[in-house]
Amino acid sequence: MAELQEVQITEEKPLLPGQTPETAKTHSVETPYGSVTFTVYGTPKPKRPAIFTYHDVGLNYKSCFQPLFRFGDMQEIIQNFVRVHVDAPGMEEGAPVFPLGYQYPSLDQLADMIPCILQYLNFSTIIGVGVGAGAYILSRYALNHPDTVEGLVLINIDPNAKGWMDWAAHKLTGLTSSIPDMILGHLFSQEELSGNSELIQKYRGIIQHAPNLENIELYWNSYNNRRDLNFERGGETTLKCPVMLVVGDQAPHEDAVVECNSKLDPTQTSFLK
Repeated sequence: MAELQEVQITEEKPLLPGQTPETAKTHSVETPYGSVTFTVYGTPKPKRPAIFTYHDVGLNYKSCFQPLFRFGDMQEIIQNFVRVHVDAPGMEEGAPVFPLGYQYPSLDQLADMIPCILQYLNFSTIIGVGVGAGAYILSRYALNHPDTVEGLVLINIDPNAKGWMDWAAHKLTGLTSSIPDMILGHLFSQEELSGNSELIQKYRGIIQHAPNLENIELYWNSYNNRRDLNFERGGETTLKCPVMLVVGDQAPHEDAVVECNSKLDPTQTSFLK
């Protein structure tokens, strides 16, 4: 369990009035399922949870969350909460490609790495912010450790395992589409992809030219082999903390998020489309 480095983050955009560059500390810890890297911003505040993020497939914490946390309206949150950004194994910048035959952790195992991170940092509670695969991982963690999660923001979550039809469609798509194309279809709607905006071009370039594309494919495969979270409104398997579900209109996961909303406690869940 060794601290790796301390770096000064250089802003790509001019700083907002009153905004100062943040110092990020990057750490790595060993877990039962391999090493995991995470970056901490800010200083822990007494009796306040840490904001804990987990990114989607094809991204890392920077490409997934930096635009959000640099947004002007987020500055008050940044000043009042410490943030922990996790990179899934092999997704961190400069990560070496895993050797041939490496068994990548399942999403359940990635969730089981989180207690090692919190123990290392001596943090007792979190507010989780996850996108796609990251939203699933944080949900699985919250089911297993409900007392440590004060709230969740789940963006584009699909809590369901792939059915046989979905599995067959995924296999057929894999015969005609590249891994970057399939991941882009996971991140963006068909309408967005057809528009081929500057944003789409940016993320297509990030994924297509990623030096760790083999690692990204392993994370992608783990996502597609996820188990059903089995949420049940009024049942034992449910999220006990306040939850905000977020999905884009016509997003690829719109139906899954709507279904997820129907299975969670309505007094604890907010839905934003």
